[in-house]
Amino acid sequence: MRVLAVVNRANPEAIDASLLLGAYCMSQGIDYDLVDSTKLPACVSLEDTVLDEHLEQPLDLAVVLGGDGTILRTARYVSRVEAPILGINFGHLGFLANASDAGVVAIVAAALSGDVVAEARTNLRVEVVCEGDEDFDEEPADDDALSSKGARSFFALNEVAVARGASGRIVDFSIEISGDRVASMRGDGVVVSTATGSTAYALSAGGPLVAPGYRGLVVVPLAPHTLQSRALVTEQHDIVEIGLASNDSRSETTIFVDGEALALDAPVERIIVRRGERPTRLLRYQQESFYAQASRVFFNS
Repeated sequence: MRVLAVVNRANPEAIDASLLLGAYCMSQGIDYDLVDSTKLPACVSLEDTVLDEHLEQPLDLAVVLGGDGTILRTARYVSRVEAPILGINFGHLGFLANASDAGVVAIVAAALSGDVVAEARTNLRVEVVCEGDEDFDEEPADDDALSSKGARSFFALNEVAVARGASGRIVDFSIEISGDRVASMRGDGVVVSTATGSTAYALSAGGPLVAPGYRGLVVVPLAPHTLQSRALVTEQHDIVEIGLASNDSRSETTIFVDGEALALDAPVERIIVRRGERPTRLLRYQQESFYAQASRVFFNS
């Protein structure tokens, strides 16, 4: 059995927990590997992703000692090997992570013995088409299939956000869902999220709270300059396409994938978002329901 721990080394409590976990794994004869969360690869395209030495061998469990941001980076990091993720909160909000009250050893021991709940969370496959790329109009066979015809693909667990850049110029964009034009508008941009991401940026932008088992997408315009904008919730097989108008604002628009800005060589023409082929598995130690957790975190109940 092999466990990989991803630790936020900026947090002394997380470092202490990693030492306890390492000692426990050694006592149980479990292979244990440790990665500093700041050393995880940046948000590069799937075409440029390579498996490093930590992922070359089979992985049974990824333990995250940090907050939600560390979980998002870890989910991207282990997405190709499909390892389950056990988050233990040493961050701020910790909506995706388990509380650390029971102790890291007890929580990990429960996960290794199967005494936890495995949640299959929908993730996103985000295709980015830049000026000069050939047209992209074919659905990939699966998440391991690389983008064709020049588009680059990215993994996201929470969301992709199309947002205005440093100049503050308004974004002129359109929204299509499965080939049907839904809206054209101007504003700060738009967020396309999963149900998991509905508790993050999409929520702050006025989107709905969506139960984590939902497999469709959530589309939330950001500060649109209109009186008729609403968030949209799609079916699970729908494909969302965000088109950027060919004007000066296109070159200044920034694309964020799970909060990380993409470094692109040319202005973006459109972003194609679909549900990932294989879900991300998050392990839940506490028995608190999504609704009870949402009530406690967001409504102070």
